[in-house]
Amino acid sequence: MSEFFWNKKKVSPELNSMLEFFSAEYPEKISDGEGKRELVFKKAASGVLKVTNGKEKVVIEGGTLSAFARGIGSAMAGYSAKESTSFRTLGIMIDCSRNKVFTVGFMKNYFIKIALMGYNMAMLYTEDTYQMPGEPFFGYMRGAYSMEELKELDAFAGKLGIELIACIQTLGHLGQILRWEPYRSKVRDTSQVLLVDAPETYRLIEKMVKFWKEALSSKRIHIGMDETHDLGRGRFMDRNGYENAFDLFNRHLGKVNEICQKNGLSPIIWSDMYFRLGSKNMDYYDRKTKIPAKVKAKIPKNVQLCYWDYYHTDADFYEDFIKLHRSLGSEPILGSGVWTWSRCWYDHSQTLSTVVPCIEACRRTSLKEIFFTMWGDNGGYCAYRSTYAGLEFAAGLAYGLLPNDNRIFSSRLKAICGADYDLYLAISAFSRHLRSGGEKEIRPEQLLWDDPLLGMVYTSLMNEDSTLLPTYEKMMKEISAKVADSDPETFPELQVAGALADAVSAKILLRRELLKAYGKKNRTALKKVANELIPAAIATLDEFDVHFRADWLATAKPFGLEVIQLRNAGVRARLEEARLRIFEFLDGSIDRIEEIDAAIAAKGIPNTPADPYSGSAYH
Repeated sequence: MSEFFWNKKKVSPELNSMLEFFSAEYPEKISDGEGKRELVFKKAASGVLKVTNGKEKVVIEGGTLSAFARGIGSAMAGYSAKESTSFRTLGIMIDCSRNKVFTVGFMKNYFIKIALMGYNMAMLYTEDTYQMPGEPFFGYMRGAYSMEELKELDAFAGKLGIELIACIQTLGHLGQILRWEPYRSKVRDTSQVLLVDAPETYRLIEKMVKFWKEALSSKRIHIGMDETHDLGRGRFMDRNGYENAFDLFNRHLGKVNEICQKNGLSPIIWSDMYFRLGSKNMDYYDRKTKIPAKVKAKIPKNVQLCYWDYYHTDADFYEDFIKLHRSLGSEPILGSGVWTWSRCWYDHSQTLSTVVPCIEACRRTSLKEIFFTMWGDNGGYCAYRSTYAGLEFAAGLAYGLLPNDNRIFSSRLKAICGADYDLYLAISAFSRHLRSGGEKEIRPEQLLWDDPLLGMVYTSLMNEDSTLLPTYEKMMKEISAKVADSDPETFPELQVAGALADAVSAKILLRRELLKAYGKKNRTALKKVANELIPAAIATLDEFDVHFRADWLATAKPFGLEVIQLRNAGVRARLEEARLRIFEFLDGSIDRIEEIDAAIAAKGIPNTPADPYSGSAYH
């Protein structure tokens, strides 16, 4: 017998549809007409949520379908809630363009979980990863969504009270498609930016807009247009000479807006280009930016500006920038961040420091729409189920919980996702290391993909503070021990975390012992490095690769996996090369190992280099 049941005759059709989805996902907790306690739903004012647990029934009072869904999540957690939210839109954005495109099955499961957290909107960020008829290079070998898949996701999300919104690009960030013919010769201004004023550009954009109009039921569409730093500086300038970027941007926006309006869609754009073009240093976050009145006047009033900010830790800054956006003539939507990009695991420290002041500023200024981006920069290698902890945290804040309400976050995450909130946060220490005098970020993938002979990341970190890596190595071992007993079938992401921790520990140990042995020209120690430590490092790398693959294929389409596998294979090959170089040194074939000599001589390099693979074709 399930823990809860509902009576179909007592609930609305839309609530009944949503409950049927929850019942299918959690049959031991929710069923139709039979269970230990009845779920009773009562209509309340918008933004209100109250959950009262009784012996025979649980009363959920809510103002919206999403509030009822969050209330069900609280009931499942045994939590009596008295919450409220000032947000009309509480959403997420999932990056499906930077290497990883999630399967329909995983997305459905994801939608169920975020609905129970209280979210009512989701954006799919798809630069080119959708299959447009007659455009075979859109999403070619990238796992692009078909029209049928998108319609299936849209219908599913709608039943859960989630508005699914397309988040595309109609000016910049289109390098993946602009490298192919005929786009390269007909609609490309620069490597990333479309050619303004070209008739072919607007025929292509209209095709995009019509595709998404058919695919999704929402009347809103995010058309991108951010970070077009070289707008008008390529083929456009060759053809037409220099033209003020403000004028170019507004003219292009006007044409795309007309296409959207003609198709009955209300566009949203990222706002940064207006602020950058008005800043002396092309800085988005410039409080002194000067946007000319004539430029403001040409911003279409029906276009909603999206203020994106994943960085600031001061509520006053957010408040000032919300006001600056309003001064442009419309009410913005705010895009904050649950940090996943260039990381292998959700980063709670960074999310905590930015989301808390962001939500505070939204409340102060009565901003009604917010969503949390989860980008996939540098390969989309984050173990995505780790984001459940961040999304539960952000939704809780939006509904009035405090950042330290860990007992509530923990009980809800356990009930909804089966996950251990404290453990997920402990693993997020992957990306943080506190030390005296401030905070230093170390990301494990930097060390994992650091070349074992060149050791650029290792050298720069040790030169900056010799205590960093020994302490980090200890942290990795603690994380590995914490996840050792986790079920690989239920929590494959924990297996990835444990295997990564082991691989990084092995690489730190290997590098340390290699430098020590070679520096002293200790032949016995060098043999141990070659015969024991390098094979051990290879074994942990192989183990990580196995678990990473399993987690990827459990959540995403196979396209893009090759990028990460090639990185791992490259490190493996270099480990074999390091072993070979040691043997050559020991048998006299070479009189020194030049790469290690260079590393030992390298001093005064305080800054950790960027990820060695940040130049990947799939950024």
